[in-house]
Amino acid sequence: MSEELDVVTLAVYEQNNSLVLKIKRFFKNLFTWTTFKPILFGQILSLLICGMATTSEFLQQNQVSVPLMQSLLNYVMLGVVYTTMLAFRKDEHGNNLLLETLKKHWWKYGLLAVVDVEANFMVILAYQYTSLTSVQLLDIFVIPAAMFLSFFFLKVRYVVLHYIGLIIAIIGVVCMVVADVLLGKGGTSSNAVLGDFLVLGGATCYAISNVAMEFVSKQHQGGTIEILAMYGLFCPIVCGVQMAILERQALSAFVWTDLVVCLLLGFGACMFVFYSLMPYVMRISSATAVNISLLTSDLFSLFVGIFVFKYEPSPLYLVSFVTICTALVVYNSRPPLPRAPPSTRSSRSNSLTSDPQPCNEDISLHQDNGTWFSKGKTNPN
Repeated sequence: MSEELDVVTLAVYEQNNSLVLKIKRFFKNLFTWTTFKPILFGQILSLLICGMATTSEFLQQNQVSVPLMQSLLNYVMLGVVYTTMLAFRKDEHGNNLLLETLKKHWWKYGLLAVVDVEANFMVILAYQYTSLTSVQLLDIFVIPAAMFLSFFFLKVRYVVLHYIGLIIAIIGVVCMVVADVLLGKGGTSSNAVLGDFLVLGGATCYAISNVAMEFVSKQHQGGTIEILAMYGLFCPIVCGVQMAILERQALSAFVWTDLVVCLLLGFGACMFVFYSLMPYVMRISSATAVNISLLTSDLFSLFVGIFVFKYEPSPLYLVSFVTICTALVVYNSRPPLPRAPPSTRSSRSNSLTSDPQPCNEDISLHQDNGTWFSKGKTNPN
């Protein structure tokens, strides 16, 4: 009898010891530079969005409403810097990299340019028709949309920690919205249905643009410069044509003052740095993680508003910020896994938390397994 008790006691001890080791291993892997590096750069992106929001607020106060022109400044700078850089680069065969990229993918980058321009335009336009609360809530749609597109086009699978991080992030956004409602900053809506559809459309376009940017930055050798060069080539054309159609009257009544010029240049500079950093942050994390990071941009804007525009502070804003940061730590604690082909997937790998089988452990998310830009071909660059 005593021997049986000893065996049971030993089994319980080993089980508890194993659990303690797993917890220690989890926290050891959690608090690393690999985990916090994308979070840090994600917050820099959020601060840049805060800079864009602040300059836009000042432009609105000066009766200047030209969102397409504001975006055009950024796209032109992308063209001057990155399209020029790509034009002077050559591939391994000595061919001009800009011309080779246009030969292979010009229509795809043309579509992406339309998607990116419309994403910015639809979300900005939505503020004229629906409330701030609706925009903040519906804009979360970009995160599950990015996860959905990454699953099918980047061939990744998510584990339970990623879904937990997403849920925590949504809770943080809800806290922020509740704070806005309590302080009466939700705003009014003139056509809520149209505004809501514009937000959903803009969020979908953002997800497509971000996932494409992640793919190019990871799959192509010069991906960071390549996609920014293509945006700098195609987006000014799309944005310029749309601006000539929709903002012609606003531009004709435009009053150029030193303050307005400085605000436009400030907005363009923030947006240019934002676009320049985005592909790099995509490379070290993912489109979904970046979009979770950008949730704090509204909070940074509110913190600036407390001091600049005299908004009333609320403890819920701090709760929201801490909650979203916690979501980022949880989500980035484990990178998305490569999705193994069905033929090599065992029955044990059906679990969301299971590790990939040994035969697939060396599969990299950077490997070209056949996606929208290239169907199983070698690196085009």
